[in-house]
Amino acid sequence: MTSAMTSATTSATTQVRWAIAGPGRMAEVMAKAFPRVSNGRLVAVGSRSLERAQAFAQAYAVPRAHGSYAELVADPEVDAVYIATPHPQHTDVALAAIAHGKAVLVEKAFTATVADTERVITAARSAGVFAMEAMWTRFNPAVEHLRGIVREGFIGELRGIQGDLTAYREYLPGDRLFDPELGGGAVLDLGVYVLSFAQHFLGMPDVVHAVGGTYPSGVEGEVGVLLGYRDGRSATLSGAFTAQGPGRMMLVGTRGWVDVHPRFHRAPALTIWRGAQAERLEFEGGYEHEVVHVGECLAAGLTESPIMPLSDTLAVQRLMAEVLDQVHRFAAGG
Repeated sequence: MTSAMTSATTSATTQVRWAIAGPGRMAEVMAKAFPRVSNGRLVAVGSRSLERAQAFAQAYAVPRAHGSYAELVADPEVDAVYIATPHPQHTDVALAAIAHGKAVLVEKAFTATVADTERVITAARSAGVFAMEAMWTRFNPAVEHLRGIVREGFIGELRGIQGDLTAYREYLPGDRLFDPELGGGAVLDLGVYVLSFAQHFLGMPDVVHAVGGTYPSGVEGEVGVLLGYRDGRSATLSGAFTAQGPGRMMLVGTRGWVDVHPRFHRAPALTIWRGAQAERLEFEGGYEHEVVHVGECLAAGLTESPIMPLSDTLAVQRLMAEVLDQVHRFAAGG
């Protein structure tokens, strides 16, 4: 373990020194969250363009800007790297950071392929370096509370999940969301949320059925998924760029159900139903919670998160691969 990682794991009060790789839209969102991170601070940003890195650093008061990812991951004043590049670039940046002993928080979807996810996981585990997918939904206070509701059996035995994440986007062939070379498509951008949510609470399904449609560029614009379990449980999920929708989730149990209010990946509120009785709870969510969690894991000497373990990331990546295969075969008339 390198000195940088050692310094990041000495105590629960250690301030983890963070860098951001890829100064795009998600990087801006995360930079705005860092003032609320109690155990970390943003010290560096890197891009393939020094000008972009410098502009980002100036906008968000980041002390250092690097004109390459190689320089960023080699920075001795960095303990952990948040990787916010387009999906297909995640793998190379993550592998380089891990090789330098830097903890990595990799924006979802973790990579663009199952094989690349396996490569990053193998590298992290072999090096004993912390790695986690940035599935921020799992760390929001509402979902933390929801885990307790399910674990304690308050709604009985969990039997199913229903939900969607739809966000209309005008089709622009040059945009990353619609470019297959940049990991575009509804599954990697939106489907990862609904599939990860279902996997988190129900586990891996025994059967997957998926349908959907594609754009002229070849990426999928909408997807509907049924996950089936041998014991009768199920999840019905959808995601789309082609329509507007609420973005809600419902967990159904033998004694009641829980509505996770829109948009569920931000989890602003829960309504817990037991018969005709309903209780609504409000929560303050934010991206800072996942960053704080990484710092807590590093302070405890962990190399994986107990809430977002690498095994879950790999499971969801495999689910997405199966969904993508079925959707594209269906759209092609197969």
